[in-house]
Amino acid sequence: MMTQANLAKGLKPWNDPAAAPFVQIKNVTKKFGTYTAVNDVSLDIYRGELFCLLGGSGCGKSTLLRMLAGFEGPTSGQILIDGEDQAGVPPYKRDTNMMFQSYALFPHMSVEKNIAYGLKRDGVPRAEIATRVTEMLSLVQLDQFAARKPHQLSGGQRQRVALARSLIKRPKLLMLDEPLGALDKKLREETQFELIKIQESLGVTFVVVTHDQEEAMTLSSRLGVMTAGKIVQIGTPHDIYEYPQTRFVADFIGSVNMFEGRIKDDCEDHATIHSADAGIDILVSHGITGVEGQQVAVAVRPEKIAISRTAPVGLPNVVPATVEEVAYMGNLSVFRVVLASGKRVKISQANLLRSDDDAIAAGEAVFLGWAGAASVVVMA
Repeated sequence: MMTQANLAKGLKPWNDPAAAPFVQIKNVTKKFGTYTAVNDVSLDIYRGELFCLLGGSGCGKSTLLRMLAGFEGPTSGQILIDGEDQAGVPPYKRDTNMMFQSYALFPHMSVEKNIAYGLKRDGVPRAEIATRVTEMLSLVQLDQFAARKPHQLSGGQRQRVALARSLIKRPKLLMLDEPLGALDKKLREETQFELIKIQESLGVTFVVVTHDQEEAMTLSSRLGVMTAGKIVQIGTPHDIYEYPQTRFVADFIGSVNMFEGRIKDDCEDHATIHSADAGIDILVSHGITGVEGQQVAVAVRPEKIAISRTAPVGLPNVVPATVEEVAYMGNLSVFRVVLASGKRVKISQANLLRSDDDAIAAGEAVFLGWAGAASVVVMA
């Protein structure tokens, strides 16, 4: 059986043809009248994964989650959980649970009673409820807050109460809809790691819906990027960021510079893209699947571009530029530069020194340089 411990060791069941998916979404479409919210989506999720559905508002990610939970039925297609077809199975009969963004805690109940509510409704013996509630309070580190009401808790503590209430019935699958959306940035970052630790300790399969790229990249073993009702790429956070397959994914995930161009040559070990945007022929250090003259774009991440007053040595892609603006962000500085073509480019550089009297300033003439491996060609 694939567990979260296996995933933590680096095993990748999604690359194993013999591994059986825990959740199977097969050619699922959901229409509301003439509007198609989810369009022919297929997706396999493996036991013990923390899988994120990432996309902007209206992309279909929450609708897909609601179908997985049983709150909506697919117009066509099939959903299986642990090998069982979920067609016609209501939410309360699925071995799943869902945690909503609003948390939906009962304001008149204590933390302890909020967590116990589902077990009490199911008629679980009182002694067993007490034992399981104690276990959950310890897991989410709220032992000392058992008697408090929700309004006496911080946002992060309320989030953990909602998580404990969702997990106490020991579902095989927990779905979380924007679980950290109500928290401020610093608390959200702290809670992400708490959520990972809780998920790892239980081994429950999590499916998280979020619009927050950093959240998806931090939480997930894998993620699926959605737009216009379709999943356009599935992969690990590293794969999605470093090897985007489409222009949309490259532009949506993180910050990126996009240079328009045409394929000049495509060899087995390298390719060259003629780019009027960049003002050079951009070298890519691997072959691509394309034809000469084909319109493409070259994506280069800001942190992979070097900036200096003299032309860098050893980098195949070198472009002169003028610095328009410099923003000091603390841990890094962001440079906005303009090329001779008028193309604006963003570069980020780590601030390794506390003080740098020789730092590049706005108005200076500079050179940009990047390696062939930093160039990612996207076709659409």
